Amino acid sequence: MKSILVPYDFSEEAENAFQFAQQLASKASCKLKLVHVIEIPTAQHFNTMGEINMEDNFIDKIYMVDLVEKRKDQFKKLEEAHAVKPYQFSTNLLFGNPYAGISSEITAVKADLVIMGSKGSSGLEELLIGSNTEKVVRHSKCPVITVKSPLNADDLNTIVFASDFSEDSKKVMKQLKDFQELLEAQIRLVKINTPNSFEKSKISFERINDFVKANKLENVQIDIYNADSEEEGIIEFADEVDADLIAMATHGRTGFLHLLSGSIAEDVVNSAKRPVWTMKFKK
Repeated sequence: MKSILVPYDFSEEAENAFQFAQQLASKASCKLKLVHVIEIPTAQHFNTMGEINMEDNFIDKIYMVDLVEKRKDQFKKLEEAHAVKPYQFSTNLLFGNPYAGISSEITAVKADLVIMGSKGSSGLEELLIGSNTEKVVRHSKCPVITVKSPLNADDLNTIVFASDFSEDSKKVMKQLKDFQELLEAQIRLVKINTPNSFEKSKISFERINDFVKANKLENVQIDIYNADSEEEGIIEFADEVDADLIAMATHGRTGFLHLLSGSIAEDVVNSAKRPVWTMKFKK
């Protein structure tokens, strides 16, 4: 792992993600970057230097200028405080749509991992409005860890990887295996059996064992868990084994297909109290 990116909005959740990222960056001796996106109100127009055009509302302009200067000062102080850390630290202040800004930064820094703070949400509001975290989880080309509370990297000893262990699942294992080795953690490989997607245990165990051999995994344990739904099963199993982190692949579907089928990974990100590692697999 060479580069970690943290979208940072100065909230408590973002600070939790930042603190965790610092611990991982220290372990990996890699680059750590914070990105903050100032969302531009509809009536505001910034030029390429981040300056507000004169024709905009005067009061709004003063507010935005003060906000930009405040963020610049906060980032400068953070850079000074991290100058002697065992990792290379940098910041970037962007203007515009938060999701678009985060996505462009992921590409620009060639991030190997994104760590985001999240409160989580559910129900109709989440379905209609969505969130920047959900969009990043769905579309990011690198793994994303969502953090909802303070997290200590040294306490991450058990990772639950929930999967069907198909060929698609193999496409995320290199990154998860690298993360496991960095933490020196155990992976609990679990297949969730549901009434609508039932599979005999013998077949499941054979497939998971083949998966372990194909990916040359070590320090793993295999489990089959019965539940009413995949989402409930993953969260319940993680609770039962007192997992420190849940890991999943996501298909990254969008639009009408996403509304019809949903995404189990995104549902778990929203509902789980534990941190969740996700990665979109490529077709």
